[in-house]
Amino acid sequence: MDLRQLTPRYFVSPQIDPGDMEALRAAGITRILCNRPDPEVPPSHSAEAIRAAAEAAGISFVEQPLTHQTMVPEVIARNRELGADTEDTVLAYCASGTRSTIAWALGQAGNMDADKIVAAAREAGYDIGNIRHVLNQPFG
Repeated sequence: MDLRQLTPRYFVSPQIDPGDMEALRAAGITRILCNRPDPEVPPSHSAEAIRAAAEAAGISFVEQPLTHQTMVPEVIARNRELGADTEDTVLAYCASGTRSTIAWALGQAGNMDADKIVAAAREAGYDIGNIRHVLNQPFG
């Protein structure tokens, strides 16, 4: 498990495993946001498999599968609603954490300084400097 912190209550990571739930709960995660489409994973790591494990551990689970092609304003707004706009401590995951980081960054565009968005991602190990130009105003 590789949790990377973007804000005090928002983390991203590569693919998680159903066996990670106790460690996630111990880390303070109260909501998991799945950004990974099921066709990318084996059945053992499908959204439903992760959901069942999360809910059994008392962790809320929501889903917003993302691809680079589906990162349109409406989907980014919904992703923000499900994650960053909640009172939960959220873990958003995908294959490597990059899509989840980009989705978070686009959701913060216009609300948070672009340099701070890029710096938060960089500190978490993700270089999103190439999208800085779209982060100065609301996405869409």
